[in-house]
Amino acid sequence: MKTQRSFFPLAFIVVVMIMPYFLLKATICVWFYWSCDCNGSHDVTQIVKMLTGWTVKSTHSIYEFILAVLSSCSEGSLYVPLCAIMTWLFHFLLSSRSLFSRRAKESRSVEQRDPGWKLFGKVPPREGPIKDPKKIQKLLPPNKLNTGPGNPTSPRQSVRKNLDFEPLSTTALILEDRPANLPAKPAEEAQKHRQQYEEMVAQAKKRELKDAQKRKKQLEDRCKLEESIGTAAQTWNQEILPNWSTMCTSRRVRDLWWQGIPPSVRGKVWSLAVGNDLNITHELYSICLARAKEKWKTTAAPTAETETEDAGSSDRESSLELIKLDISRTFPQLCIFQQGGPYHDVLHSILGAYTCYRPDVGYVQGMSFIAAVLILNLDTADAFIAFANLLNKPCQMAFFRVDHSLMLTYFAAFEVFFEENLPKLFAHFKTNNLTPDIYLIDWIFTLYSKSLPLDLACRVWDVFCRDGEEFLFRTALGLLRLYQDVLTCMDFIHMAQFLTRLPDLIPAEQLFQHIAAVHMTSRNRKWAQVGRVVFTTFTDGADANVPALATPLFECQC
Repeated sequence: MKTQRSFFPLAFIVVVMIMPYFLLKATICVWFYWSCDCNGSHDVTQIVKMLTGWTVKSTHSIYEFILAVLSSCSEGSLYVPLCAIMTWLFHFLLSSRSLFSRRAKESRSVEQRDPGWKLFGKVPPREGPIKDPKKIQKLLPPNKLNTGPGNPTSPRQSVRKNLDFEPLSTTALILEDRPANLPAKPAEEAQKHRQQYEEMVAQAKKRELKDAQKRKKQLEDRCKLEESIGTAAQTWNQEILPNWSTMCTSRRVRDLWWQGIPPSVRGKVWSLAVGNDLNITHELYSICLARAKEKWKTTAAPTAETETEDAGSSDRESSLELIKLDISRTFPQLCIFQQGGPYHDVLHSILGAYTCYRPDVGYVQGMSFIAAVLILNLDTADAFIAFANLLNKPCQMAFFRVDHSLMLTYFAAFEVFFEENLPKLFAHFKTNNLTPDIYLIDWIFTLYSKSLPLDLACRVWDVFCRDGEEFLFRTALGLLRLYQDVLTCMDFIHMAQFLTRLPDLIPAEQLFQHIAAVHMTSRNRKWAQVGRVVFTTFTDGADANVPALATPLFECQC
C-alpha cells in the first residue's frame, strides 16, 4: 500500500511535466520548419529527426545531435539552435536515468558457428556459460580429475616421460572462430579447413620431433667425443708419454695417433715427434729475440753502422718489417694475433727471433700460420724450438728457400701418385692444364693451417708429425678424392678458385676416410723411392751445381 500511495504523486508530477514538453516541442518543430525553409538549410531532415526522437539512447547520439544543430546554423536564424538546445535539455533530463549514463553494449553472441584462422596470435578467452564443477566431476573419469603439476599421472609429465625432448610449439597456426562481421562459411569448407589445420599441426609436431631427435643425437655424439678425448688424454699422460721411446712405434699408439691427439697433450707429443736436432735452448731463443728487438730499433732509426753491414744478412733480416704486415692476416677470424690481441707480441717475437736465427732463410709468407698453430699448443720458447726444427726438414726447407728444382721434384712425385689413385681427375686436370703448383704451394707452405679449419688442420698435423712429409701429399690426394665429383664438372678457373679456397665446413671423418683410401705405392715403390727416381730424372739434364736431394722422407722422431 505504501508503494501504491507513493506512486500516484510521482505519476502526477511526471504527467504535469511531460504535457508542457510535448506542447513546446510541437511549437518548436513548426517554428523550426518555417525557419529552415526560409533560410534554405539542407540539414532539415537530420536535425528534425534529432529533435523529434522520443528518447536519447546514448551520450554518443547527444554529441551527434549538438554537432548537427551547430552545423545547421546560418546568419539570421540564431534562435533555431537555441530552441533546439532547450528542447534537448528537457528531452535528456526526462528520458535519462543519469547525466553520465551510457547505453549498455549489446551482448555478442556467445556461440560462433564458423571457424576461422589466426596467424601467430594469442587466442582470447572464449565467453561461455559457467559450468558447474560438480557436473564436470561426474562427466570426467576418476583418473583425469587430478592433473595438477604435482601429480605423477599428469598428461604433460607422461609426455615428458615418453619423449626426452618435447616439441617446443605446435601452434604456428591457431584455429580461430570467424569474426561475426564476416559472412558465414559453409560447413563443408569449415570441415576442410579443420582437417588442413590438423594436418599442419601433425606435420609441425613431426618436424619438431625430428629436430629434437637430431639435437639429441648431436648431444650424445658430443658427449661421446668428450668422453673419448678424456680417456685418450689419460692414456697418453699415464701410459704413452712416460714410456715414449718404447711405445711411440707400437700399433696401439699409431691407432690412437690416427684418431687425433687430445688437445691437452698435443703440444708435448708434437715436441717429442718433431725433436730438437738443432739443439736449440731457451737461452738461444732469448739471444735471438734480443737481437731481433735491437734490429727493430735500428731499422726504425738507421745509423751509419747499420748501413755498412753485410748486404746478404741485411737483406734477410730486413724481412723483419714484412712480419708486421703478415701477422695481421694470420687467422683473422680468431682476433688474437692481430694488433692488440693476446698473442700478437708472442707471434711477432717468434718470427723475429727466427729471422735472426736463420738469416739465410729469413721470413717467408706463410710462416706466420705455422708459428701461430705452435703458439696455441706450446709455450713460447718451446714453440720457437719446434718451429725452427720443423722448418729445417727437407720438404719445408725446399719450399721456404724457394728451391725450384726440389719443388719440381716434389710436384712430379705427387703427380705419380695422383695418376695412380685418381686417373680420371688427373686426366681432367691435364686437359685443363691445372698444374700442382697452383694449389699445392699454399697447402705445403702453411701445412694446411690456412686452407683447412683449425681443428681439422691440427689433426692433420698430428699424423704429419707421425708419418712425415709423405702425409702432406697424402692429405692433398685425400682432398682431391673427397671433391673429385665436384672438380670434374669445373673448368680451369673454377677448379683453381675452389682448391685455393676450400669450403669452410669439411667433415673430418670423411676426409680421413678418403685419406686412408689413398695408396702411397706406385709399382711397388713407396714415396721415398719415387722421390729419388724423380729427382734423378730431373738432375740428369740439369746443372751439376744443383744440390743433391737429401732424404726426402721425413722420418718420425720416435
